[in-house]
Amino acid sequence: MKNKTRYTDESLGKIEIIDDFLPPPEELAFKEENIKVTIALSKSSIDFFKKEAKSRHTSYQAMIRRLLDLYAAKHQKALTKQRGI
Repeated sequence: MKNKTRYTDESLGKIEIIDDFLPPPEELAFKEENIKVTIALSKSSIDFFKKEAKSRHTSYQAMIRRLLDLYAAKHQKALTKQRGI
C-alpha cells in the first residue's frame, strides 16, 4: 500500500437519498422455526436464484426463503398499520 488515496473537494453532483431497505444485523442472525412446504416454481425463477446464489456462494433456497420473509414482514406491517392494530 505505497500509493495513497488523494481526496479532493469536487462536487458530487445530484445526490438522492433512498430508504434503508437492508435489515439490521440482529435480524440477520435471528433464526425462526422453519416449516417444510412443497411449492412449484417456474424454471426461469429457479435458474435465476441458482445463478445468483452460486455467484454469492450461498444456497438458492436460503435466498428464496429470505425474499419471502422480507416480503411478508413488509406487507404485515402495512396491513397492521392499515387496520390500526
